[in-house]
Amino acid sequence: MLVLVTGATGKVGQAFLARFLADPRWPEARVRALCHNRTLPETDRLEVVKGSISDRAVVDQAMAGVTHVFHMATVKETPEEAMDVSVKGMFWLLEAFRQSPTASQFVLIGGDCVVGHIFVRYETPITEASPRRPYPGVYALSKVLEETMLESYFVQYGLNGTTLRAPWIMEKDDFRYALSFGDDQFGGPPWETLIPPEDRRRHAQGNSVPLLIAADGRPLKRNFVHVSDLVEALVAVIDNPAARQQLFNIAMTDPVDYGDVAAHLEQTRGMKPVRIETPFHSNILDNAKARHALGWAPKYGTAELIDAAFAYERAPDDPRKVWYVG
Repeated sequence: MLVLVTGATGKVGQAFLARFLADPRWPEARVRALCHNRTLPETDRLEVVKGSISDRAVVDQAMAGVTHVFHMATVKETPEEAMDVSVKGMFWLLEAFRQSPTASQFVLIGGDCVVGHIFVRYETPITEASPRRPYPGVYALSKVLEETMLESYFVQYGLNGTTLRAPWIMEKDDFRYALSFGDDQFGGPPWETLIPPEDRRRHAQGNSVPLLIAADGRPLKRNFVHVSDLVEALVAVIDNPAARQQLFNIAMTDPVDYGDVAAHLEQTRGMKPVRIETPFHSNILDNAKARHALGWAPKYGTAELIDAAFAYERAPDDPRKVWYVG
């Protein structure tokens, strides 16, 4: 088994490599990482190919002899790079895969941006059969293109592939900083788009936690997944007949309710809830298909996500740094 991983230096990629290489089911398996801006130290089971995924020659080199592909490379709101990775890169990978005598499974990490995240309203839980309704921006478009391109190769060439559609992926202390009112806030929404700057600064000086309110006047419910749960789903689909040509929502079984978050942190850490009105919509990314077909289930619920993030202490050699372009 020779596994190609794109985005191997990212949050999911590094966690997957550690989990996969430690699994006793594949003691002889090797990994090839296709790296662009960053790289990894090579070992007897890990090799690195350097170059751009938009370069067909680089992709062909990376794909030589590969049995499984895990496509995790992505970029955010950078049009030129997003199209290079999600259109050209995805196309060259799929073209090399379908023509390869060794390739057997293609796994894509998708995102809930294709169904609108919290920007688009759904009347019912979002399943794999729900329509794609991406929010504005090149990132959501790029993930739609990836999903539909892979599905087209199912139809055109009978390719064996799987898409794992994940919401916002959390690790370490990510969720703690997603709730921060300070300049160290991780992700969004940017507080200045919802409250005056002076209010944000005042909340940052206090022991405060945001209580986001959805457009319907109730606490916002938003989908997350812990990186370790996503990695377990990645491992679960390897050579699994139930995963052939399938799309799975990989998320916490119950979305994070900001009312529950505020109550938990007020009770456990004495934090003061700050009510923030938003135009967002509560949605549920239904993971029932993955739980029943793959035998997978997330270990992280809301309380576990909060407690792990607030208890996490970074080592001196593990500074908090957020990478987007890979």
